[in-house]
Amino acid sequence: MSAETGGRGDVVRVAAVGDIHLGPDSHGLLRPAFETLHERADLLLLAGDLTCHGTVEEAEVVAGEVTGLEVPVVAVLGNHDYHSDQEEDVADTLRSAGVTVLEGSAAVLDVGGHRIGVAGTKGFCGGFAGRSAGEFGEPEMKSFVRYTRRSADGLRRALGELADEGCRARIALTHFAPVPDTLAGEPPEIFPFLGSYLLAEAMDEGGADLAVHGHAHMGVEHGMTAGGIRVRNVAQPVIGRAYAVYHLPLDGSGPADDRVAGAGTDASAGDLASAGVRATAGDRSS
Repeated sequence: MSAETGGRGDVVRVAAVGDIHLGPDSHGLLRPAFETLHERADLLLLAGDLTCHGTVEEAEVVAGEVTGLEVPVVAVLGNHDYHSDQEEDVADTLRSAGVTVLEGSAAVLDVGGHRIGVAGTKGFCGGFAGRSAGEFGEPEMKSFVRYTRRSADGLRRALGELADEGCRARIALTHFAPVPDTLAGEPPEIFPFLGSYLLAEAMDEGGADLAVHGHAHMGVEHGMTAGGIRVRNVAQPVIGRAYAVYHLPLDGSGPADDRVAGAGTDASAGDLASAGVRATAGDRSS
């Protein structure tokens, strides 16, 4: 595994996908694309909703798709992965397949001799600036918002730990969206249930070079935090393939649109057609 080196400095190739929603009938669905992923990417990020209903049986299917890959695999869980109250067992099943599962924590990866950090959390709901829930009123509402705040605080701490580790690049990985930009196309009425501005604040304060999330099946791929961090929605119905690849420069210049490659770049083997997968952009089962 090695980061690319070119005229514009070293680059790490980040493959990412979320919302694959695998179940018992999904054995081998993504494996053909994942087996050649190492030719196009240096690491794979899984942005939650890896299962349909959050059972160990479904998690074993996911584990089978990523076991033994030639690149490190880092994941966060999504709301679907919590549905059956087996999220710890789901995470343990993925870990047994070599996946690093994050929740308010971070991992440092060696990519071609470079230290690449990934900080992750599932995140939660609450809405965005000007139209967000607050910690006021009933205990249930306070608990709702505090859960999101705890998730954001964990992400902020994890990003700070990566700064102390001297990472060449830091990536924030969540399931819920940190910005409304990538929700364009979703019904505005459900924006508060798709993410929270607290996640973006944590990213801007903690520092990141790229943010990756899922959850918004009808959203769009590109967004940005107020602090200028590029945000990518990699929900599979959005990217329309087994994974997207983003080129993240390590020369200190920070990511730019012409240097963070889009889903259509460098991922021909990740095309859903080659994996036998059909994207369903109209699926609202986020």
